[in-house]
Amino acid sequence: MEYGFIYTGTDPGEAVEFAVLAEAHDWDAFFVWEGIWASDAWAMLAAAAMRTSRIRLGTMLTPVPRRRPWELAGQTMTVDRLSGGRVILAVGLGVPQDVEERFWIFEDDPGRRVRAERLDESLELLPLLWRGEPFSYEGEHFRVRRTVQMLPPPSVQQPIPIWTVGAWPRPRSMRRVIGTAGWIPNYLPVGTDAEPGNPGFTPEVAAEAVAWIEQERAAAGLDGPFAFVQEGTTGGVDAAADAAVVRPWAEAGMNWWLEADWEVPAEEIPAASRRRLAAGPPRIG
Repeated sequence: MEYGFIYTGTDPGEAVEFAVLAEAHDWDAFFVWEGIWASDAWAMLAAAAMRTSRIRLGTMLTPVPRRRPWELAGQTMTVDRLSGGRVILAVGLGVPQDVEERFWIFEDDPGRRVRAERLDESLELLPLLWRGEPFSYEGEHFRVRRTVQMLPPPSVQQPIPIWTVGAWPRPRSMRRVIGTAGWIPNYLPVGTDAEPGNPGFTPEVAAEAVAWIEQERAAAGLDGPFAFVQEGTTGGVDAAADAAVVRPWAEAGMNWWLEADWEVPAEEIPAASRRRLAAGPPRIG
């Protein structure tokens, strides 16, 4: 099991401070959230890259359908090179129903189908863009004309690992996950019309999904590292109690635990983050 920490605040200086603190207390990764009208996630991670040497750095998560793939490729490549190859890109459709009004304050929602199409095309484009080599591409929403001028340098990681939100057990959503480097779970049982979410997502359900993903990846001839990601909250006070929270997920096959508490009031985030980071990851031994 590897352990990441998600900074739920908005202050760039705090984000860099906490990335350094996370590395000092043996966390494996540090994440910031990427908003629409918000502090720039990749600028914060670039600064964190210059202050750290080991810890992985990423977003949780990037609403890729809102982004131009070539601009996102440039940002992620830049941080990957500054960090010596430590970037993780977490991606999804990016609009949970409970924040929809806040999410679309500058433009109209093109609809879930269009957002899914843009995400799929972006997942095809990003690995090509990270190579820094001439190529062409023609999609429904994006195109690339081949050029040999002013090409960017390649990312260190080829490709940068992409962790993708997938709604279990929906086949179309889950197949998107197979060709990437990790799964961020959403749970949408068949017959449910609600927006995906994780109520009812148990270690037993997770184990079913892990087995399905492993089978599908094997059938596709994919055998590289793959992140099965579970997000949750532990207290950081009682190590045995924290391990008891994490252990069932590890036994189900989830190999990353992301520590996050989105319920902490904004004014309490700095102190709560320092305290939880300093306590270290909820290791299961």
